[in-house]
Amino acid sequence: MKVGAVFPQTESGVDPIAIRDYAQAVEGMGYDHILAYDHVLGASTATRPNWRKGAYTSESLFHEVFVLYGYLAALTNTLEFVTGILVLPQRQTALVAKQAAEVDLLSGGRLRLGVGVGWNDVEYEGLNENFHDRGARSEEQIAVLRALWAEPVVNFKGRWHNIDSAGLNPLPPRRSIPVDRRLHRGDLTAHRQTG
Repeated sequence: MKVGAVFPQTESGVDPIAIRDYAQAVEGMGYDHILAYDHVLGASTATRPNWRKGAYTSESLFHEVFVLYGYLAALTNTLEFVTGILVLPQRQTALVAKQAAEVDLLSGGRLRLGVGVGWNDVEYEGLNENFHDRGARSEEQIAVLRALWAEPVVNFKGRWHNIDSAGLNPLPPRRSIPVDRRLHRGDLTAHRQTG
């Protein structure tokens, strides 16, 4: 069994030395991985006094997971980095593939992606992505990610993605990154390992 620690996302503050010390202490105590959550935008309650959709607002601190893990990759040796969850459909797929491949390379193959569809329609609107087709789009995104990580040049034609003889460089060391998919519908969570 692997045992990990959750990055204290909203409590971590912005001191890079404290973030380094936390990760190194987690690794020093023998934990296998560190898990960080993902939010790009938080909704302000100033204009939404009845905001009850989630626990997070514009006042909640969230470090960007790929930047955070790129930083921590240089400061640790064995700690695996896990996203829990990366809200995939609100991001450009090829950019996610590139960022994940880079973190995986810089960490020596220590990245695992937990991906999901999210719940915050305000965040989707601010990122100019469709909130209503996020589930179906995420399925195609996972296929695109896997294709881009596996081959130097990819041809992919889907409903939302068209890649014409293009690819990433560098590729992740394993030519694959484990993906754990989580779909949220109301209070129900379905989990399937797709890795």
